[in-house]
Amino acid sequence: MTSNDPSRASRLSGLTSRESDWAGLRVLVAGLGVSGFAAADALLERDAHVIVVDGSSPDASPAMAERARILEILDAELRFGPEHVSRMPSDPVDLVVTSPGWAPTQPLLAAAAQAGVAIWGEVELAWRMRPTEGAAPWLTVTGTNGKTTTVQMLTSILRAAGERAISAGNVGTPILEAVMDPQPFDAIAVELSSFQLHWSDSIRPQASVCLNVAPDHVDWHGSYDAYLAAKGKVYEGTEIACIYNVDDPQTERLVEEADVQEGCRAVGFTLGTPAPSMLGVVGDVLADRAFVEQRRHAAAELASIEDLRADAPDVAPHLVANALAAAALARAHGVEPGAVRAGLKAFRPEAHRIAHVATIDEVRYVDDSKATNPHAAAASLTAYEHVVWVAGGLLKGADVDDLVRSAAGRLRGVVLLGRDRATIAQALARHAPDVPVVEVAETDTGAMDRVVTEATSLAQPGDVVLLAPAAASMDMFDNYGARGDAFAEAVLRRSASEE
Repeated sequence: MTSNDPSRASRLSGLTSRESDWAGLRVLVAGLGVSGFAAADALLERDAHVIVVDGSSPDASPAMAERARILEILDAELRFGPEHVSRMPSDPVDLVVTSPGWAPTQPLLAAAAQAGVAIWGEVELAWRMRPTEGAAPWLTVTGTNGKTTTVQMLTSILRAAGERAISAGNVGTPILEAVMDPQPFDAIAVELSSFQLHWSDSIRPQASVCLNVAPDHVDWHGSYDAYLAAKGKVYEGTEIACIYNVDDPQTERLVEEADVQEGCRAVGFTLGTPAPSMLGVVGDVLADRAFVEQRRHAAAELASIEDLRADAPDVAPHLVANALAAAALARAHGVEPGAVRAGLKAFRPEAHRIAHVATIDEVRYVDDSKATNPHAAAASLTAYEHVVWVAGGLLKGADVDDLVRSAAGRLRGVVLLGRDRATIAQALARHAPDVPVVEVAETDTGAMDRVVTEATSLAQPGDVVLLAPAAASMDMFDNYGARGDAFAEAVLRRSASEE
């Protein structure tokens, strides 16, 4: 079978459910991470011939070794080492299933594309592995920031409505595991990254949302336009409602450009008063003027701002926006207002997302280490009136001028750490020259203690010391969670020393 054999394309186009004929299909699975393992396992169960390639050693980690052992038992071919990911194998391959982090420029994927071999992501494979009858509808979420929180809010709402629901995709359970679960779900809340969307073409969600768009992962996609196009794919084929952010016009344009199913509606969400066909905020009430019969003259009360507090001292505006997006998806699915309120009240954010650590001498310390890009940090900073900002790390080429310019009026002081701290310091000198800035050059385990000490010295009663780095963490920490833990531990040590 040659690379561009039309019979291959015809067979692949017919693979639209788990009941399709997958037997004998020769599939190369690129990467033996969590999603690669799930893909290989599902394909082997359908009697496909599976070759798994990974540039690392099978002994790279205990988890990798265990995945390799299981797949060997299931008769997968395993090929480890850099030579196996630098080119396509000499034996024929009908399909490549790639892990989401592999960019189109990766040599093996580039060679597959050049040879005319189809490339699917795990999400595309999962959609095609759904059962012909009784498949759970997908409610899909993407955006530069807020995806995980929105998906988890949505799952909480669906469960409050009595449905068997799960969060899957780029968060929690691999989407293939959710799709192949022997006990069917009533709905799946699917978080989709731009990487996953790039490698997907067939998904037809019941409802979809792009929360916001700002420059990110441009190195992977090649340009901002390509990144934007990948995000826009979340709306393709949507059945009932495309949800967009009224305050981010780019998301509405993505809806306008999408090819959706007949009868699909555009529904906005806003932190302001909602117009018809929108969800928004009236006073302290989350109101629905989209999924009610008399939407021109009436609205349904879904929840209150207080319902989102979750024991925190305040509710950040972007958390309200996430709640509105989750509520819109749930309402498109048919959930009643009472379940929306119950689900939002029951929701608790994950760690390192606007997490209150402690209050010491009337100064609050907040961990938002998950704010790993300027757009996320901007959302975090707008939640507070007076801030001592802790920032820095790996900017990955991101521009921080707009962030600093918009936040300048809120800044009591800034403490910078990490490899790219000088870039932020230069932006502060341009746009907030009167704000005191302390740079912490240390990178050892005690660096965060000095960060907290310096931040405390800049703070006044009523201020918030906010870790919202606007940058990735890997220059000093294993991940953003480790960075947030180090901040929280340093704050708590300081609290204990003052008791």
